[in-house]
Amino acid sequence: MAKAEATVEELVSMIERGELRLPEMQRRYVWRSPRVRDLLDSLYRGYPSGAILIWETDEQVPLQQFGVSQNVNPYTSTRLLLDGQQRLTSLSAVIRGEPVTVRRRKRPIEVLFNLEHPDQLSVVTEVDEEGGEEDDADDVEEVANDEADSNEDELQQRFNQMTFVVATRKLEQAPQWVKVSEIFKNDDNAPFLKRAGVTGFDDPRYEKYNKRLARVRNIRKYVYRMDVLERSLSYNEVTEIFVRVNSLGAKLRSSDLALAQITAKWRHSLKIFTDFQTECIKEGFDLDLGLHLRSLMAHATGQSRFLTVGNLSASELQAAWQESCEGMRFAINFLRNNVEIESEALLASPFMMIVIAYFGHIHKYEISPKEAAELRYWVLIANAKGRFSRGSSETILDQDLATLRQSGAAQDLIDKLRLQVGRLDIEPEELEGRNQRSALFKTMFLAFRSAGAKDWRSNLVIALDHSGTQHRLQFHHIFPKAQLKGSYTSREADDIANLAFIGGKTNRAISDKPPSKYLPPIINEHGKDLFSAQSIPLDSALLEIDSYKAFLTERRKHIAVRLNEFLKKAG
Repeated sequence: MAKAEATVEELVSMIERGELRLPEMQRRYVWRSPRVRDLLDSLYRGYPSGAILIWETDEQVPLQQFGVSQNVNPYTSTRLLLDGQQRLTSLSAVIRGEPVTVRRRKRPIEVLFNLEHPDQLSVVTEVDEEGGEEDDADDVEEVANDEADSNEDELQQRFNQMTFVVATRKLEQAPQWVKVSEIFKNDDNAPFLKRAGVTGFDDPRYEKYNKRLARVRNIRKYVYRMDVLERSLSYNEVTEIFVRVNSLGAKLRSSDLALAQITAKWRHSLKIFTDFQTECIKEGFDLDLGLHLRSLMAHATGQSRFLTVGNLSASELQAAWQESCEGMRFAINFLRNNVEIESEALLASPFMMIVIAYFGHIHKYEISPKEAAELRYWVLIANAKGRFSRGSSETILDQDLATLRQSGAAQDLIDKLRLQVGRLDIEPEELEGRNQRSALFKTMFLAFRSAGAKDWRSNLVIALDHSGTQHRLQFHHIFPKAQLKGSYTSREADDIANLAFIGGKTNRAISDKPPSKYLPPIINEHGKDLFSAQSIPLDSALLEIDSYKAFLTERRKHIAVRLNEFLKKAG
């Protein structure tokens, strides 16, 4: 293995010219904006940033697209990037000032540089224990959200201690904050200095700001060490190296490593996988590629782990994939039409879809009314109880697959669930301390919708797919957080019993008014049924801020009744 060096600028140019490509064994670009922010901060300070692993080959290797645009490579020889994709794609997007494709959507990476940052590092990096690189949530509020109890001045003070931040509209207006992409585009500092209020050479900030802007641009000169694999290696050998390098560093999920092994045996399969992924998205189910690969394993081996993927031949993989696709189509149709779940967003875990798919598969898609009813009941109860969040998700999934292999009966799935959770009904105490991330919150939506819940002003039935910002569904704090601040913690304010479903326009109209003020006029105009459908007690004494805890206790009772009515009807 040869050693080499290249600057960030050289590597970005190689990507742009199409000289550095991605083999299909690689996962897609998944970094969130805060990761890019932290990378820029490390390079700005000259901190180590890992090595780059490249393979130079003349072999015709199946490729995939970078998250940024590339020109056509005119050369026969290709350099393939095996390790460093997330870093180099991020740097290419920022330095070239172009959007990056993340989960089939193009969006810019906007990071701001603080001309007035402290000389010494003053912000400690927060480690994400969950490793949530796959979460495609909005990144702009990343810093603000983890300081939910901070006021605006406290947030501003924290931002001022940082060197780079993910852009927000408000910070972009501040004169000391500069878009990093603009610094790379323009070597003239005059516009940045003028905007910051620096009017002459005698201003003490003149030299400091010039040096700092030059230091940002010097990120382009940062040198990466490159390990270059020999041309004599085969694609299978390189795949094995890729898997070992990434598994040792725990950088990739097991499904990412499995993808590398699968594509090594079944060339050009990535496009087949992503085409089916797109088909599912069109049906309303935006599922991670890793879930589809896990479903493939279930249909190939009867269990979901990737430990034996290397033992499967290309023909076995292809046959299992065809079965998996049919199973997943069945799961989508069953959820949407039999259970009235039209999106993966309403599932506590997408693993449930693998169980449904496998159920259809082993029954050869010939299912009696009784079996369909039992499967529907299992789906709703398992969803409400958070079946796959009560231990190792893989282990629980494999238990359900084993149950189906042995008997094929949905009733046995229900019995297994009862052993796990005890009671299958919902007690008010189960709701205590839960928030919008709880499995019960998704079931609340389903139960309220089944009861005819509507927006409090437009009378539109609550739904996930309303068009237009004024009708788009939001969860609303019945007691606004602004009213509770100072007396209750953010966790208490976010209690599941304080949440309701209404449209965006209604939510904005209510703003931070207390329920004792905004509810009576709505009740007088639209009646009480709108609120009973969402299990909201309307006793005036409970709507006062001082009665917040009593309101939560009472509403939990109402919600539990509604959930049990809904689940009983399902059975």
